Amino acid sequence: MADHGVRPGGSGRTDGIPMIPALRWEEPPEGPVLVLLDQTRLPAEESELVCTDAAALVAAIRSLAVRGAPLLGIAGAYGVALAAVRGFDVEQAAAALAGARPTAANLAAGVRRAKGAYDAALVAGDGPAGAARAALGAARALHREDADASAGMAARGLTLLDELRPGGGHRILTHCNTGALVSGGEGTAFGVALAAHRAGRLRRLWVDETRPLLQGARLTAWEAARQRMAYTLLADGAAGSLFAAGEVDAVVVGADRIAADGSVANKVGTYPLAVLARYHHVPFLVVAPWTTVDVGTPDGASVEVEQRAGREVTEIGGAVVAPLGTRAYNPAFDVTPAELVTAIVTERGVLSPVTAEGIAALEGGA
Repeated sequence: MADHGVRPGGSGRTDGIPMIPALRWEEPPEGPVLVLLDQTRLPAEESELVCTDAAALVAAIRSLAVRGAPLLGIAGAYGVALAAVRGFDVEQAAAALAGARPTAANLAAGVRRAKGAYDAALVAGDGPAGAARAALGAARALHREDADASAGMAARGLTLLDELRPGGGHRILTHCNTGALVSGGEGTAFGVALAAHRAGRLRRLWVDETRPLLQGARLTAWEAARQRMAYTLLADGAAGSLFAAGEVDAVVVGADRIAADGSVANKVGTYPLAVLARYHHVPFLVVAPWTTVDVGTPDGASVEVEQRAGREVTEIGGAVVAPLGTRAYNPAFDVTPAELVTAIVTERGVLSPVTAEGIAALEGGA
């Protein structure tokens, strides 16, 4: 994995300042590579990581250089293709990628899709080269589908917001980062806020800083500024006073895994927002592509919650903020029960109320 340094510009919509794509496949003369925008270095600089094998991609996933449920699925699929095209052990690469971040359902799903295409091509007699092409084709298809899903969710989400609060002027509270940095398109929850902004119906995007790694402050605020949205950053602990002041019309968040009963695993700090939203009678909306739904996980209690290093809590930006030897509790995610979720917005439709039966019906309608 190599660092190509700071890059100026990028691609995508130009409503605001264009950005480097979060992920892309390239085929230079020395061999195919997966190029990632290094999210650990934002917002200070836009630099890229070049992954030449699955091991480098696993390291990038674990370090959060590439992150966000939908994008992890895309990255996992491309990682399988990268191993196949470069002649590495595909079985080993797939296992390592799928286990890199256990809570994110999309990651394992993306790996399975590319690996399934690879295996099917081998069975069909296409040989290693044909199987590698099949894996890459599956990854590219998933990438396109996620971009389409992003656009569909944005439209559905904005329609739902307008139904809940006719006339626009939406004041949306969001948590973590759910924009183009986590998607093949313009994002999940952030995509809905962006659609409201473009329609002239966003009054304010409230951005939780999202401790301990500050994805809201570093990434969501960065994306909102580039899109010239009206946004305000707040400390996570300030959300309660914001609700009490009547300044929130809806909470709109993403998801890393949605269980069969509608329980939602998302960045730690999401569950307290759901509790606050229920107490203050504010809609709590979850926006996620169907690849985030895992009907094989029966309920919230069955979600494997990733535990991360304590130093992420005891340090901020490399500076130690706790006494030496302090133990830290650092789950990457928490689980919000279905009864606290007003609606789940997917490209397949809007589910409200959120029930196991509703999840099963949308699953069956694939």
